[in-house]
Amino acid sequence: MRKTLEVIGLGMLAVIYWITWTALNGPDRLPERIPTHFDISGNPNGWGSPNTLLLIPIVATGIYLLITVLASIPTTKFNLPVRVTTANLPFIQEQTRDMVSWIKVEMICLFTYVQTSIIQAARSSEFRLSPRMIPVFLVAVFGTVGWYLVAIVKGANARENS
Repeated sequence: MRKTLEVIGLGMLAVIYWITWTALNGPDRLPERIPTHFDISGNPNGWGSPNTLLLIPIVATGIYLLITVLASIPTTKFNLPVRVTTANLPFIQEQTRDMVSWIKVEMICLFTYVQTSIIQAARSSEFRLSPRMIPVFLVAVFGTVGWYLVAIVKGANARENS
């Protein structure tokens, strides 16, 4: 599962770069002024050059790499709601690595959505992002963390008691 998620995450990074390159260099060029920042209700409140679109893939790549590096920290250094023992360590390591892989994919999908939405808004002159984007993203990330924490607690306790 983890390798599949890594491939999906890297594929989504490639998609962000392709979308950006196409928007900046393709035949359907963007206008000279595009929305670059949106308020909580999805309305633009910042404008700039299309070249500012280069920031999103760069930041997405940085976050992807940062999370990848942080995931290499030994599980025994994490602050988990269970005691890590030799009996449950392999299970906890597997679960935390899977959780981190899911979160990376979710983050990259958010960046891809934002980049695509900004480009579509600039091309259609309908400058608005969906106000549901933030709540859906937060539910996805916190749902993933909650799901895996419950699985870690149940699985670690079961392995400890057996």
